[in-house]
Formats: sequence, C-alpha cells, structure tokens
Amino acid sequence: MTVAVGQQAPDFTLVNQDNEKVTLSELRGTPVVLVFYPFAFSGTCTAEMCDIRDNYDSWMEKGAQVFAISRDSRFVQAVFKKQEGFKHTLLADTKGEAAQAYGVWNEAVHAAERATFVVDKDGKVAYAIHNKIPDARDHAEVEQHIG
Repeated sequence: MTVAVGQQAPDFTLVNQDNEKVTLSELRGTPVVLVFYPFAFSGTCTAEMCDIRDNYDSWMEKGAQVFAISRDSRFVQAVFKKQEGFKHTLLADTKGEAAQAYGVWNEAVHAAERATFVVDKDGKVAYAIHNKIPDARDHAEVEQHIG
C-alpha cells in the first residue's frame, strides 16, 4: 500500500551518484521531494527527469532537496545525471527497499513504479502521486505542497 499523505515518511539510507550516503531522517527541517522512477535512460523516465530539470527549479528555490530514486546502480545514476545535466540528486535503490517501504515497488518487473512524495520539514508526507510504470506523472501540483 502506498504511503499516504499525513503519514510519517519511511526512513531510508541510499547512496547517490557520487557514492555519498543520504539518509532521509537527517534532512528533517528541510522539505524533500522524492521522485521514484523505474529505469534510467528509458524513454518516459528520461522525459520525466528532463521535465524536472527544465521546469521545476522552483522546487529547489523554495528550499526543497530533490531526489530521484531508481533501482539502477550509482554508476548508472552518475552517467544518467551527467549525460542529461540534471541538477537534482539521483539515488540508487538497488534492492528496491526504499520503493518497497513507500509501497511503490513492482515485483513483476523488479522496479519502482512512478511515484512522487513531498516530505515536509517534520518528516511527514505532504503530497503523493503514484502512477503505474507506463503512465507519466504530471508534477504541476508538487510545488504548492513544498514549504
């Protein structure tokens, strides 16, 4: 079951594209946007990540830390970020543990479904959208929930 608005965001520790550990609970006091996606370099995933890069600087201007999370290794994440010029951080959830904790893991394809969560300064989920793998998200409402 997908984590719902108002619930405490499940904690996790993952490595980013630079092999630095990121622990969600250590980011309390700052809004966080978590963007789960299935696979780096796939068509819809690349389009969604590029859309964030091109249209949602306002998330970071409002103080949010933005993390895109997939089961890809940190090595793949590093190449994906560099090739596409992403400003946001990419996290490697190679075992799918974070995706499972948020209720967005698709066991049939061993990947996260498309889901975005805004975690407020207190660590509670302020916004959530969850789409199946083939269905791209509309991130237009995310910004109003950051703050």
